[in-house]
Amino acid sequence: MEVAETSELVSGRALIWLIASFALLLVPQWDRLPVWLIASCAVLAGWRWLAQSGRVRLPGKWLRSGIMLALVAVYIATVQGRFTVETAASFFVLAVGLKWLETRSVRDFYVLFFILVYLATVNFLFHQEIHWSVINLAGVALLLVGLQVVNAPDIPGAMKSGWRRLGMMLVKTLPIVVLLFLFFPRMAPLWSVPLVSGEARTGISDSMTPGDISSLAQSSERAFRVTFGGEVPPYRERYWRGLILDRLEGDTWQEGFGQRFRRPGRVSIDGGVGELAPNQYDVLMEPTDQTWAFALKNSEAVSDNVKPDDQGLFRFDRPADTPVRYRMALTGEDSSGQTGALPDNPQRYLQLPRTGNPRARAFAEELAAQYQTPGAIVQHLLDRFREQEYFYTLRPPAMPDNGIDALLFDEKRGFCAHYAGAATFVLRAAGIPARVVVGYQGGDSGADNEYLIIRQYDAHAWVEAWLPGQGWVRMDPTAAIAPQRIESGLRDAMAEEGSFLENDWTSPQRYGDMAVLQWASLQLDMMNYHWQRWVVGYQGQSQMDLMSRLPGGIGLRELGYITAGIVGAALLLAGLFTAWQYRRIESRDPFSRIVGRWYRLCDRAGVPVRQGETPSQLASRLARAKPAAAGTATTFARMVNKHYYGQQPDNENRRELARMKRLLATMNRQADRKHQTDRAPSGIPEGNHRR
Repeated sequence: MEVAETSELVSGRALIWLIASFALLLVPQWDRLPVWLIASCAVLAGWRWLAQSGRVRLPGKWLRSGIMLALVAVYIATVQGRFTVETAASFFVLAVGLKWLETRSVRDFYVLFFILVYLATVNFLFHQEIHWSVINLAGVALLLVGLQVVNAPDIPGAMKSGWRRLGMMLVKTLPIVVLLFLFFPRMAPLWSVPLVSGEARTGISDSMTPGDISSLAQSSERAFRVTFGGEVPPYRERYWRGLILDRLEGDTWQEGFGQRFRRPGRVSIDGGVGELAPNQYDVLMEPTDQTWAFALKNSEAVSDNVKPDDQGLFRFDRPADTPVRYRMALTGEDSSGQTGALPDNPQRYLQLPRTGNPRARAFAEELAAQYQTPGAIVQHLLDRFREQEYFYTLRPPAMPDNGIDALLFDEKRGFCAHYAGAATFVLRAAGIPARVVVGYQGGDSGADNEYLIIRQYDAHAWVEAWLPGQGWVRMDPTAAIAPQRIESGLRDAMAEEGSFLENDWTSPQRYGDMAVLQWASLQLDMMNYHWQRWVVGYQGQSQMDLMSRLPGGIGLRELGYITAGIVGAALLLAGLFTAWQYRRIESRDPFSRIVGRWYRLCDRAGVPVRQGETPSQLASRLARAKPAAAGTATTFARMVNKHYYGQQPDNENRRELARMKRLLATMNRQADRKHQTDRAPSGIPEGNHRR
């Protein structure tokens, strides 16, 4: 039993491929795994490698159990009762790390092989960009090479031949995979489970406290991309409305009254197909775990995966937990609510705390007494921001109690959230319905000006005031205080202060004066953009749009026929190629030609070759049918086994080949001589023996 177990131990060369694949597959989760878990996996995999080299011993049963209990206890203490996709994935990684301590045999190698393949699929839950996909596929490639090594550990040049075979497999299968990807019917699932995540995503939230957006402005992460069918709006008109904050509690603005409940549902990720009309635009939004969609004012939904609400905003049926693509159209008509009539429940947009900021309240009363129309009050407030020494800064001072008073009359330094909140407060105190709108403003051109990239530092807050006869009118204090922020972006607005992305040293956008770095960043973003649109986002609507452009009007039934035909043709071609390759190898290999001649000799002698029969078994059956050739057939079979399953130098192979040719010629004569004696017994001429 001990000998059998030792013979099945996994080889060191196969193990190193397994460890390398594990390390590579951990890279996509590097930023979400706790440090202790990464360190534990490195120690456990390193322990296994040191044990393979004989420097340490693998732990026994009781020590393994103790290590497992200790690490699980640390995991439970870290998770603290939260169950999300991230915590489940981290527990899976912990299980893989512990598996290294009991990976001894080839059977354990196969178990860990399939576990690591599953780990590669788990990575796609978190990252679907092209560079992360390449890393995952590289990890699987290392596993496949290791699988070839474990099945042939002693063959010289196994690693090189393994990579060569893997490359040939890719060349053969890639056309079939592409065709199946294009034509296999993409039907919607019967149900969809939300990706419940505890990850703190970067982006705007459903509340706003002064300082929130200024912190967000230090992030260059991508929020969404936009492709226009016609002319791109000027920079100053790119106000991407996301949500409305209409209730003030203390110094925090939040969504308050009358938010309509929407039944949860599945979010289609491929809304919008076909060519863009001149007034349409496509949005490819990054995951937010929120229900809001971003759109320009006076837009309407073209795709059916977003729905309008009563405030002119757009919502998904459930939080967007994956990248989502949707299509909008500019209509030229106001979609932000009532235009002429007083808005429903006007007190909703006049609500203020009972106390606080007395100077701002008094200032609003003065404006209401001095000016006769709401429009004049709004204009005076904008003129005040424009003419007095207000400053736009990413380093706002900490505001005391009555922070709006301190901002308007003392500090006069703040970010967009400060000024938008203060302006809304003053307008409401003056009796004008007003609300804070949060979203993004601006957007930089992508590679070749093909689309716009809106990043987190484009996050913005502004005001909408209701004016009689005009409806909701945009009022942006930032445009009055720092017009360069609205005209060309945050980088230009913060050029003098030097605070743009000052805490993000790794962001390419921080180094705007380095042309090569900007070019490389845009090229990578363009590759990811098309990868997301045409590969990850290739779903039912996108597929049917592509099929509709092909001759014949292909539908789901035709797609099924095409898929069946592709699979059948692939199997037929694979069989034909395998047969051709076998005959080609046989024609080039002199030993294969000799063995083939032996098979034909046996067939003529009435001993056809059976499926799965060894050379020795075939020689035994030939010996029983032709006793005169028994010795020669046995020797010949022994030499066949020695050639294919033994190792010997090339000069010895040449001598063996010559000897096998002589044995085959002798066997031919022996089989023919025996065949003649079987037809006519010795001493009796053929035709004269009696029946």
